[in-house]
Amino acid sequence: MVIHQLSDLIRHAREHSPFYADLYASLKPDVDCLLDLPVVDQEEFWAANALQGNRVLTAPLTEAAVFKTGGTTGAPKFSFYTRDEWQEFVTAFGAGLVEAGLRSGHRVADLFYAGELYASFLFVLDSLAHAPVGNVRLPIGGRAPLESTIPALRDFAADVVAGTPTTLCRLAEQLISTGEQLPAVELLFFGGEALFSDQRRLLAAAFPRAEVRSLGYASVDAGLLGCPVPGADPRTHRAFTPHSVVEILDESTGEPISEAGRPGRVVVTSLFRTLMPIIRYPAGDRAEWTDPGAGHFRVLGRSEEGVRVGPVALYHQDVQAVLAAADGQGLIVGSQLVVRRWDGRDGLILRLATAPGGGEDPARLSALAEAVVDGLYAARPHFPDSVANRFVHPLAVEWVRHRGLAVNSRSGKLIRVLDERPTTS
Repeated sequence: MVIHQLSDLIRHAREHSPFYADLYASLKPDVDCLLDLPVVDQEEFWAANALQGNRVLTAPLTEAAVFKTGGTTGAPKFSFYTRDEWQEFVTAFGAGLVEAGLRSGHRVADLFYAGELYASFLFVLDSLAHAPVGNVRLPIGGRAPLESTIPALRDFAADVVAGTPTTLCRLAEQLISTGEQLPAVELLFFGGEALFSDQRRLLAAAFPRAEVRSLGYASVDAGLLGCPVPGADPRTHRAFTPHSVVEILDESTGEPISEAGRPGRVVVTSLFRTLMPIIRYPAGDRAEWTDPGAGHFRVLGRSEEGVRVGPVALYHQDVQAVLAAADGQGLIVGSQLVVRRWDGRDGLILRLATAPGGGEDPARLSALAEAVVDGLYAARPHFPDSVANRFVHPLAVEWVRHRGLAVNSRSGKLIRVLDERPTTS
């Protein structure tokens, strides 16, 4: 196990990463406390973490696995892991799968997505292979036709099915439409998206004996975030100590939150990664402590840095780039992403504000709205694909005055992402 002392990680980042050297330039040379360090600005981090002229990495890219993370296809984002870091990553996560319910001899179908530099399929498969209990791995994948996936689950008597909630629900819908069930499945491991009550009902109809559990909380950029905590609430996790340090910070002041039940944004420090250091990095999620003494926290949804609508990941800065390109006349003076859920699907409403005197013409606003939708669909092709497959609702545009944008009641600051979906408890 290669876990670094925080002081050593900070020193290594300052000495070998130009990005962190600049970020920490004003700090004392021997700083070794997380609270003395600034929180990473995601936009600046990804601007520096480019394929050409990379200023985040601490060494030349000569030995690593490269994975794509969230963002638009026009501005892809990539994460880098050395061989040892990846093995540490999947070994720790594999141990967490046992806490999620994996048992010796379980036959596990991996229905996550592979290819195009995405990590989830390989990550889950490798985590199962490095789990401390023996298991049988069925690498089916999320893109396999349901007509072949369902027979494979039956033929191999799968005990566990792992995938995103969207994939698991698509599988359940197919079973229900043909009057079938898979009563042999004991566990449904979900990850990558939040799980909602209506989805639970659908899954229960197709998998009548299965428990639905989080397989763990991780991302290819932030790394290890949370190990599942057994219990009724699948949103509850604990930090992967000693691999990671998880903080929950006040969204207005940035101060650490220590009491239970107070939401804030998740910030993570990874103590096993040195090629691409992750030090006080915003994970893009909101959470609250449920048992601060035990380090247990409940994941509440995406924070202002990003949002996930069904299987589609979006970042606020990506939407801003689309708006800037579409709004040549400068009609838009503010924006907000509103995520809701109705009829069993997620939907994104792009709330756009216009200035008085500049946006009364319905024809102009209609044309601009169409350009914005087309631009976002072009930048994120997974969105229209998910609409066509009825995974999510079509993108909608809502026009308001600036006062119609929601703000934080404590600070008066604009809330960039409003997640109004009811999460399951």
